[in-house]
Amino acid sequence: MQKAQPTVALFVSDLHLQASLPRTTAAFLSFLQHQATRTQQLYLLGDIFEYWAGDDDLVTPYNRQIADALKAVQAQGVQLFWMAGNRDFLVGQGFAEAAGMTLLDDPTVVTLAGRRLSLAHGDAQCTDDLAYMAFRAQVRQPAYQQQFLAMPLAQRKAIIEGIRKNSQDANQNKEMAIMDVNADAIAALFAQTGSDVLIHGHTHRPALHRLEDGEIHRLRYVLPDWEYDVETPRGGWISLSADGVLHRHDAQGDEIA
Repeated sequence: MQKAQPTVALFVSDLHLQASLPRTTAAFLSFLQHQATRTQQLYLLGDIFEYWAGDDDLVTPYNRQIADALKAVQAQGVQLFWMAGNRDFLVGQGFAEAAGMTLLDDPTVVTLAGRRLSLAHGDAQCTDDLAYMAFRAQVRQPAYQQQFLAMPLAQRKAIIEGIRKNSQDANQNKEMAIMDVNADAIAALFAQTGSDVLIHGHTHRPALHRLEDGEIHRLRYVLPDWEYDVETPRGGWISLSADGVLHRHDAQGDEIA
């Protein structure tokens, strides 16, 4: 029987961690202990938290718990990388240092196990959602963030809660296709990065898409969101083994064919 290849990297996104979801939190902490400590690199590709109001929110015990759990993984020799999502784009160097992570740009290209991989959160490619793209452009401006982070923490949290509710209400009236990635935006990302493999999250539509265009063959892996505080838990991650093969895993950790 062929010996299993060691795991080089793990990729995960869209956990939407919050204190009100204890089972999802427990699942992530278990993932860190039993999966992340057995790999060389862990990539967190956005929306790890339901929202992030600023690094001064590390005073909240729940947020400190997550930072400490990540730091414990890093202390065992695992390299941790963080890419901002649409919910936690205010994560800064303070949290990165507390959690032992390196912040990544969106998109980022990495070469691992002989493969050139493009990594993204995925929201920047949802270009059909014009309202969201306008909002994204506004809140990603350094001047906007500086002004927002200057507000008291409690005020920031109240504003974020209002934005979340407005977003949920607006999404109920949007066609599902509008909130998915745009094919041209994905093609542009492949062209920009020069990679034939893309891993992203955001859409909550886990899948492996095979894109064929003549002699060009590309793979787009979409990470699942996590929700264990429901009757039928969902979640999962992608692993990269030393032989360069990518594997998709479900909420129980089983490999998806």
